[in-house]
Amino acid sequence: MSATALVPVAHGSESLETVTVINVLRRAGVKVTVASVEKTRTIKGTRGITLTADQAWAGVAKKTFDLIALPGGEKGARKLARHKPLIEKLHAQRLNKRWTGAICAAPALVLSPQGLLDGKQATCHPAFKTELLHYVNKPVVVDGHCITSQGPATALAFALQLVEVLCGAAQRAEIAKQVLA
Repeated sequence: MSATALVPVAHGSESLETVTVINVLRRAGVKVTVASVEKTRTIKGTRGITLTADQAWAGVAKKTFDLIALPGGEKGARKLARHKPLIEKLHAQRLNKRWTGAICAAPALVLSPQGLLDGKQATCHPAFKTELLHYVNKPVVVDGHCITSQGPATALAFALQLVEVLCGAAQRAEIAKQVLA
């Protein structure tokens, strides 16, 4: 049975991070579901890029995933942070020791205000580092079942780390070889 991942998106989600995470996880055989927290499945990502979610939020509301991976983009992260059902799902994820990943603005704007980074070292886009209690200036930080990353330039390293925790080091190495990382 392959691992499962949820990538929630909103208007303003960082398109480069979103697509990189989805692409790399799918290359590794992870069953990725992209769910919109907006009223439509069509999302206006950053840089004028339109993204189409696989499902509306209602389609994933009662499902459990091995990983929830949050893309950044300040505007999108703020919208994700206001989506109460997502926040509830993230708390359940932590409680049940399932993986959570967040990149760019998402660690600071979604996870930190909810106490989901309490006691954890984490990273985020440097513009938001004052929002984290234990900021670490590294491209990717793993602490417990939480993986955080800094931004668009670190999206590939972040996605490969997600592959490693879900599928193992050998699968990570294989995908890294495929994408010339």
